[in-house]
Amino acid sequence: MDEGASGAIVTVRLRVQNRKLAEAEWFIARPNDPGLNGARQPGRPPANLFNPEYLTANPPPDRTVPKAQRLSRDELIAITNSYFDAITSHDNTVALTHAGCGRVENGSPAPAGRFLPPAAPANPPAAGSAPGPVPVPGPGPGPGANPNNDCVSGLTNFNGLLVAGRRIPLVDEEAQVVLGLGVFIRRPGSPTPRNAFSEWFEIDEGKIRRIWTAMFYPPADLAVPNWPPYEGNWPLPAAIAPTPPAK
Repeated sequence: MDEGASGAIVTVRLRVQNRKLAEAEWFIARPNDPGLNGARQPGRPPANLFNPEYLTANPPPDRTVPKAQRLSRDELIAITNSYFDAITSHDNTVALTHAGCGRVENGSPAPAGRFLPPAAPANPPAAGSAPGPVPVPGPGPGPGANPNNDCVSGLTNFNGLLVAGRRIPLVDEEAQVVLGLGVFIRRPGSPTPRNAFSEWFEIDEGKIRRIWTAMFYPPADLAVPNWPPYEGNWPLPAAIAPTPPAK
């Protein structure tokens, strides 16, 4: 989505009641938003992996799966939940995924061990130079996929505690695509911020093939998700997750 001279990567959930819009929920990633390790640093790539160029070249599928190859709504939901259950159990064998399953986070293919804190780039641009797009490797078996990485790599050491406010508001049986929403809550005492996420799951042959996300890292005191029945029950008080010192 274009926003003036800049852009954003978004997921928008719309609720329609009696032929009128009743709700609009936005998950927005912008190039200068904070990421997993805090604010974007001068001269560095986007901290939140913002990369609309890659996303434009490798969009989610626009397809109709033959009826004989489709799974039911309940089966698609169960497969999606297996991914979230793997995250909370820190056991990647729980997730029903294809080997090398791809995950595109805010436009960038997620690097190996995505559930570990990302390392700083080895050769950052000089201060004052144009940051440009995030450099990413070419895709493997599919967009965002890599035979040496998959969408559940690094879960053993992932500092997440739970997937709060988990919702699955959309199941497209014709496309075999599921939309999952929620918030990753960190372990007590972790300075790593929560992230509110939307994730689009492409499911083939009973397993997750690829995931596309639009996510953001809300301030510690912001109530998200602020929708019934959750009503913003997951802000993190400073006593649990103190604000990291300024860099």
